[in-house]
Amino acid sequence: MSPGIGVILQQINSPDDLRKLTEDQLPELCREIRQFIIEACSTNPGHLGASLGAVELAVAIHYVFKTPDDKLIWDVGHQAYAHKIITGRRDQFSTIRKSFGISGFPRMQESAYDAFGVGHASTSISAILGMATAAKLMNNNSRQHIAVIGDGALTGGMAMEALNNAGVSDTNLLVILNDNGIAIDKSVGALREYFIDIVTSRFYKKLKDRVWFLMGGNTRYGSNSRSVVKQLTKAVKSTLFDNCNLFEAFNFRYLGPVDGHDVVKLVKLFHDLRDIPGPKLLHVITVKGKGFEKAEQQQIIYHAPGKFDKKTGELINTTPDNTPSRYQDVFGQTILELARENEQIVGITPAMPTGCSLNLMMKEMPHRAFDVGIAEQHAVTFAAGMATEGLIPFCNIYSSFMQRSYDQIIHDVALQQLPVVLCLDRAGLVGEDGPTHHGAYDLTYLNAIPGLTISAPMNGHDLRNLMYSAQLPGTGPYVIRYPRGSCASTNWHRAFEEITTGKGRHVSDGTDIAILSLGHPGNFVKQAISILTERNIVPAHYDMRFLKPIDEEILHEVFSSYKGVITVEDGTIKGGLGSTVLEFMTKHHYSNHVTILGIPDDFIPHGKPDHLYALCGFDADGIVKAVLDITQLMSFNAVSKT
Repeated sequence: MSPGIGVILQQINSPDDLRKLTEDQLPELCREIRQFIIEACSTNPGHLGASLGAVELAVAIHYVFKTPDDKLIWDVGHQAYAHKIITGRRDQFSTIRKSFGISGFPRMQESAYDAFGVGHASTSISAILGMATAAKLMNNNSRQHIAVIGDGALTGGMAMEALNNAGVSDTNLLVILNDNGIAIDKSVGALREYFIDIVTSRFYKKLKDRVWFLMGGNTRYGSNSRSVVKQLTKAVKSTLFDNCNLFEAFNFRYLGPVDGHDVVKLVKLFHDLRDIPGPKLLHVITVKGKGFEKAEQQQIIYHAPGKFDKKTGELINTTPDNTPSRYQDVFGQTILELARENEQIVGITPAMPTGCSLNLMMKEMPHRAFDVGIAEQHAVTFAAGMATEGLIPFCNIYSSFMQRSYDQIIHDVALQQLPVVLCLDRAGLVGEDGPTHHGAYDLTYLNAIPGLTISAPMNGHDLRNLMYSAQLPGTGPYVIRYPRGSCASTNWHRAFEEITTGKGRHVSDGTDIAILSLGHPGNFVKQAISILTERNIVPAHYDMRFLKPIDEEILHEVFSSYKGVITVEDGTIKGGLGSTVLEFMTKHHYSNHVTILGIPDDFIPHGKPDHLYALCGFDADGIVKAVLDITQLMSFNAVSKT
């Protein structure tokens, strides 16, 4: 038996193996899976809390439903570790989120059991409805379709759109609402309050469960039994609630709430639900971090806690005390300072207050800082509405999630020239979360929008000053994009200085070659120049700071003074800094040698950020290589001309 694998889990190499177990063995299997996840994540950090909370769900689903023929989608995928372990990836689980290892999220290319690739919230019901509709069109009416979605993800407008469509589709699908009251931060909004009302109405729950098991789950009462259930439960609701059940208003058959950690009961429920046609929703109550005391007590921290002691749960700090602050720390402390000085400033985030550090402002100024739930489109237009009334909204959304708000940026902010400050956290390559989370495209998709100011700080001090400059009168819509992690400066907390819109800076002098950087990769350029100087090659360095408007004065200086030009950015090379520089060169009839470094036109896998920078060729070594290559090319051309 392999170390760290329980006696029953050792036998499970596929759901077929799982289905050979008796129901009495399932609780012990769940315990073994939970312990396996804890041990693996203690040394290889991942999404711990959500996966611990969904162990029984994963076991019960695969035990009853005939996956992969029956289709199963896990919304977002944070909770899918038990699913991966059951479906043949147990022995590869130690590689999860590592370079060349298995993905931290369900991925179609990885396993037939991953019916749909996920990573962003609120997509599961739309996708499963599409699959169910396709099965219906192909007369495959025996196939089951299951989507597991959290209460946080259900706040996304796309999920509501899908429920609305599914309710009139007459397709055979089951939506499982995994309700633990928390996404990454605590769930918010009226829908959360509604779920609390349902859960706390114990009389309704007990009575409805009783009716269901007596009549809805047992055919001995005849073919009309489920019709009777529907009539009775409607009568119960009308007595206990002022409003009808939300999901039944969408024409879903609703059951719940039920205990999501009672695996045997879940198995029995799923057997009953298999035989009931049409759209159904099972409301399951779970505990995020279930079975690991620290993770249950500190659910936000243990969503993805890093390394920890598998016995005590204590976090293991692998970061030296003198490590520079993170960009997220700079944002959180700076917006709080600015808001103290300027009463017009408000903060907005879609369900990421801790991740982006807006929680600092929420604690001190709860009336001026807003978590709107997983609703990126709403967040941007909500900010636009505030801006029309003279407020200055700082709307902080992760770069990869801002993609979901593209129409709102164009239609509601840029077109109306409203002074909304869009802070794009996690820009560039984010690392272990992989291609669903890389902020690779924001420079390109924003560059095409008229009227935007698009900026990127090279360090924490720059971020602080860009935030200060963005809230000054007359700036209009303003974008500040920055990566996750260290901000490359320990002394960023200095007096505010205005940065003139569209003005870059000359970092260092050089000869023959100029390197133009945008944002954090400017630090890689500094490292590269240090290496090249030892070889008597000294490129000049310009930190452009702004993609739009780009500093044409610097560009004229560079193209007039340097034969070779290298651009460096942590965004896709299609349409970003390099493309903008080439457009400028063509427009003004320059003919210099230009090399563009950045994220190639491909989806970049998961792995440690340093590995991914090297893979894409814009880390310090990649920049050194580019300088040597362009130097060799210019020397060859010079010899050829003579």
